[in-house]
Amino acid sequence: MTGPETGLATSRLMGFVATADAARAKTFYADVLGLTFVSDEQYALIFDTNGTMLRIQKLELVQPAPYTALGWQVDDIVATVGQLERRGAAFERYAFLEQDVHGIWTTPDGSRVAWFKDPDGNLLSLTQFA
Repeated sequence: MTGPETGLATSRLMGFVATADAARAKTFYADVLGLTFVSDEQYALIFDTNGTMLRIQKLELVQPAPYTALGWQVDDIVATVGQLERRGAAFERYAFLEQDVHGIWTTPDGSRVAWFKDPDGNLLSLTQFA
């Protein structure tokens, strides 16, 4: 069945990652990333990410994926990397990519990407599109 009443195209997206240490995750996502904390529920921490809900699921053990779990599109990646580094984020370096002094990789089309991890090892990214 199609139509606006059943279509996901008009529904709001939620993002999910997991944590084994809710207090540490709350500090990272609020203080380091600067996201708006909404609530601490039984099963998840809730943050607002510019109108999109981010649920950080509370688990006993987190097995992070080896690929990007969450990413943000930014207007000035160099400034954003610098701001996050000053707040304690550490950007990833990959031997198989040519990254600049900030850890930023430039794609063939001119977009720029940088990766960092949250305290549970979830891989996060910033992208400034060409």
